[in-house]
Amino acid sequence: MSLEWLAAWGWSLDGLRDCIAAGIQSVRDCDTTAAVSVACLLALFVWYCYHVGREQPRAYASVNALMQGPDAAGLQNGFVYCQSAECVRCSHSDGLNQKLYHNLQEYAKRYSWSGMGRIHKGIREQGRYLSSRPSIQKPEVFFLPDLPTAPYFSREAQKHDVELLERNFQTILCEFETLYKAFSNCSLPQGWKLNSTPSGEWVTFYLVNQGVCVPRNCRKCPRTYRLLGSLRTCIGNNVFGNACLSVLSPGTVITEHYGPTNIRLRCHLGLKTPSGCELVVGGEPQCWAEGRCLLFDDSFLHTAFHEG
Repeated sequence: MSLEWLAAWGWSLDGLRDCIAAGIQSVRDCDTTAAVSVACLLALFVWYCYHVGREQPRAYASVNALMQGPDAAGLQNGFVYCQSAECVRCSHSDGLNQKLYHNLQEYAKRYSWSGMGRIHKGIREQGRYLSSRPSIQKPEVFFLPDLPTAPYFSREAQKHDVELLERNFQTILCEFETLYKAFSNCSLPQGWKLNSTPSGEWVTFYLVNQGVCVPRNCRKCPRTYRLLGSLRTCIGNNVFGNACLSVLSPGTVITEHYGPTNIRLRCHLGLKTPSGCELVVGGEPQCWAEGRCLLFDDSFLHTAFHEG
């Protein structure tokens, strides 16, 4: 798809260049009709550049804007309360695929559905994919075929972002420690979410939840939030995008479960990792290390526990 598009684009530029060259020569030869044609072509080209330029993806909001702006609608205590079928994790119906199909229409106009064949096929046959997937990897919401399949991924897969996070480990740790001190004053400070677990306690502090920034929380971690904006592959503007601080208390076991999709990777940066903590993805155990990133595909069956 990319090569065909580039070839077509190259052909268009060559044709435009030839037309402009011919027009310039015609002006020299006093050919008024050709000169007017070239002027129209240039006007159309400028209009096209302006039109394409307006379609740039939404940029991250600045931290200063967050500091001054009100909380986003629908956000309370640092996470989105699930009150409707609009929640991506709660929509297990054809309606979700129809919504996804509709949202991709603009891309299809630009690249054609044939150029997005794998995505188109994935949407059309989503029910079959999810029902026929082996139990080791069965995302709850959306499965895209023909992606690399492995529980864990090499650090080289996201080398730039991994190195950036690890270089800023102390910055993130300092902001986390400041936040965590609030637990000495109350059981669940504002902004933290208590998750359901069969034993122990698992709490999370979201900066981005399902692609939506949580302003109140981001104002408490401004340097970490800026860092998210510097990552090349953080899908903060995508419904499957999340960024949070996650804490397991001793004795906690997270029930085995699947993530919503295989089109993303999870990246865990260990901040405080005592002995007895373990993550198991697709039956393969791994331990976190302080200041180091661990990449995994949470569409595989996974669990985590803290026996320290």
